[in-house]
Amino acid sequence: MIRRPGRLLLVAVLLAIGGLLVTSALRGTLIYYRTPSEVLSDPEAGRQRIRLGGEVVPGSLRHDGDLVVFQLADAGHRVPVRQRGVPPQAFREGEDAVVEGRLGTDGVFDADQVLVRHGNEYRPSSPADPQPSDAR
Repeated sequence: MIRRPGRLLLVAVLLAIGGLLVTSALRGTLIYYRTPSEVLSDPEAGRQRIRLGGEVVPGSLRHDGDLVVFQLADAGHRVPVRQRGVPPQAFREGEDAVVEGRLGTDGVFDADQVLVRHGNEYRPSSPADPQPSDAR
C-alpha cells in the first residue's frame, strides 16, 4: 500500500496533468472582446479571432447585395466592418453591436457573425399616456 505522502504526491501530479489538458483544450476556443481603440492600437490584432464591440456609426451602414458594410466606433476611433449575410433584425445605426471575426490586412474587420447588444433595462418607446383625472 502507498504511504500517505506518496498518495498526496500522486493526486497532485494527476490534478496538474488534468489542469494542463483542460487549459490546452480551451485555448483554441477563447475569443477575446476588444473595442475599436484597442484593436487600432494593437499591431497583433489581425492575428487572432476576436469580438469587436462598439456603436454602429450613423450614416456608415450600406447594403450591397448580401454584403453589409458599416463602421463600429468608441472613444473617437472607428473600425470599418464587412459582413456577408443578413444582420439581426434589431441591428441599426447608432446602436451597440458586437461582431466576431478577424481584422484583415487592409484594415477592414471581416465579420462572420453580428450580435446586437441589448440593455438590461426596459424603456418604453414613448411616454405613457396621461391618465384621465378622476374629477367628478
